[in-house]
Amino acid sequence: MTITGYKRPGRARRRAHLNTHESEAAAVQRLFIATEPDTYMRPHRHPESHKWEYFMVLDGHIDLLLFDAKGVLTQRAAMTPDLIRVVEVPPGTWHCYVCQASGTLAMEIKEGAYTPTREEDFASWSPAERGDGAAAFREWMRTAQPGERYAQ
Repeated sequence: MTITGYKRPGRARRRAHLNTHESEAAAVQRLFIATEPDTYMRPHRHPESHKWEYFMVLDGHIDLLLFDAKGVLTQRAAMTPDLIRVVEVPPGTWHCYVCQASGTLAMEIKEGAYTPTREEDFASWSPAERGDGAAAFREWMRTAQPGERYAQ
């Protein structure tokens, strides 16, 4: 699959976005996300009542993880084009994903306008994206099962 304007995931974050909406103020935000297994997405939430996320895997494999407020994994969805292709994450839900296959490509659609995630909307029970323990937490996410909580 070729996407105009697509850039390979960078060395630091190991994921890249290609926005297809006109601006950060657009009412509907549409973006492609290319990701690699060594990326780490910190669990977060979107507390605004209209901030749902529609997430679709086009190629590869991502496991979408949902947590309760204390960091207990409540749901795990293995997403591939042949298994579960689409999940809608409700507003206020603690979530993240772990990439399980190199070259994974997904599309995310959500209601805008874009607002950066505030610090209080990142899970306090998870390490910061480039912080100590991020790699260990990511590795735990690869196999964690519902009912489990990360133990440092």
